[in-house]
Amino acid sequence: MLEMRPEQYSFSLTTFSPSGKLIQIEHALQAVAAGATSLGISATDGVVIATEKKLPSVLVDETTVRKITMLSPNIGVVYSGMGPDFRVLVRKARKTAQAYFMLYKEHIPVAQLVRETAAVMQEFTRGRGGVRPFGASLLMSGYDDNGPQLYQIDPSGSFFAWKASAIGKNMTNAKAFLEKRYSDEVGIEDAIHTALLTLKEGFEGQVSGANIEVGVIGADRKFRILTEAEVSDYLQEVE
Repeated sequence: MLEMRPEQYSFSLTTFSPSGKLIQIEHALQAVAAGATSLGISATDGVVIATEKKLPSVLVDETTVRKITMLSPNIGVVYSGMGPDFRVLVRKARKTAQAYFMLYKEHIPVAQLVRETAAVMQEFTRGRGGVRPFGASLLMSGYDDNGPQLYQIDPSGSFFAWKASAIGKNMTNAKAFLEKRYSDEVGIEDAIHTALLTLKEGFEGQVSGANIEVGVIGADRKFRILTEAEVSDYLQEVE
């Protein structure tokens, strides 16, 4: 009986390697690790998500590039990894949220939308019909009857609630920075400052309102993306 070499397992999505890993999911995580740094912080009165927004060229119209997106009025999401894969997940999540609202006439709970989205991502790890894992990790933030919540969803379909987390190429340093700075009593304003300081720590080049994107949701349960001017003001406060 011929034995497969370890590298041969990397071409199969449905075959476990001898070490118990699905190598294609490992590769998907590499795609996430190559993406721009994104992070989230859950505060006592809301949640902040933030990310680097670097354009591939100065000729790109920056108003058309969005990395933070609203899924429902009380839930927003940011990603690291492959943008096109993220768009597919956003479309599916919005359909789920809207179907829930049409049926129950109230916004979907954060944890339920996380579970539904994670189920879609897990389904794409089973290799049906020539699909592949999504090359993106998500940080989903929201506010419902259970208070402010922050979840991370990975390409494998696994998800966890976090007090603060980071994904992308500088996630190790960003998480270490957040561990030092985070407090259970942190408010939304301090969380925004901490998020910007964390991104600034590992940022290559000059940080400005044009290349940082921030989304917040507070006790009013209305998710919104800060304007460039608002981000610039917060950056001045942390300098």
